[in-house]
Amino acid sequence: MQHMDLQVLDAALAWANGGETVWLCSVLATFGSSPREPGSMLVAKADGTCVGSLSGGCIEEDFLARVAQGRFTEAFEIVRYGDGADESPQVSLPCGGILDVLVERLAPGAETLTHLEVLHATLLGQRSLVRHIDLQRQRKRFVEADENGPRVERDGQVVKLRVGPALRLIIAGISPVSRFCAEFARTLGFEVIVCDPRDALRRDFVIEGVEVQSALPSLFIASGACHAATAVVALTHDPRIDDLAVIEAVRTPAFYVGVMGSKRTSAKRAERLARSGGLSDEAIDRIHMPIGLDLDSKTPAEIALAVVADVLRVRRGKARDAL
Repeated sequence: MQHMDLQVLDAALAWANGGETVWLCSVLATFGSSPREPGSMLVAKADGTCVGSLSGGCIEEDFLARVAQGRFTEAFEIVRYGDGADESPQVSLPCGGILDVLVERLAPGAETLTHLEVLHATLLGQRSLVRHIDLQRQRKRFVEADENGPRVERDGQVVKLRVGPALRLIIAGISPVSRFCAEFARTLGFEVIVCDPRDALRRDFVIEGVEVQSALPSLFIASGACHAATAVVALTHDPRIDDLAVIEAVRTPAFYVGVMGSKRTSAKRAERLARSGGLSDEAIDRIHMPIGLDLDSKTPAEIALAVVADVLRVRRGKARDAL
């Protein structure tokens, strides 16, 4: 499954290279219920063709109609949908939600192509950038980004949009928890890769859109499979798989490394990783063990939910006590 943002940028680049003006839209904020999260993108051109999504469809229809009417001529505009105010589009969102959208008009030319090419390369790369947009001065630039944090930040007339490679989840080993974890993560838009060298377990592990590798997880991780938007979770209770996987994972830029086990098991694992794995205290501190949020989970599905929720918590830069 191709990263949705990458589909948007592929289309934007193709149209801009063809000499067409494009409108790049980004969700800035949602209030109440909304189908898409902040940072979601859509690109459109004057004939009404679009790629991406901002909502369940009603906003897109209104936006494209307004483009056809000659609206959105400024370099940057913020449009609010859903509040029913006279100056805003009269479009209702599900459950009464409200949506703020940044609309950028990108005229054809070298500056637009360069900006879109940097965005495209960032989505295919290893690290994130922030698009720093000054609405008052009508200027934009790229700045280096911390790897974990909100996709959108707004400070007065400055909007910061984080862009980076698609979130990747590497699941080390197949277990009942692994299946639910893969399904949850795929639904949330992760690229999911499951690694297990055991033929019998792989044979019955088939989930649409989930890649299954026959390699030992530690070898797959050591091959360069982790970038800064990667989470690695070890879920087998087998130290021959789990321990080796986390030993390799903490040597990568992965933003989350976790391994399943009780507090007692985790304490023993930490001693083992230091003694036999040669990991420093700093490296061991990077490992989330026990893995996941403390939801008093009992079933494989509940444990998987706690794992994926904790991965998202770290990616969003949220402290546990801030939940």
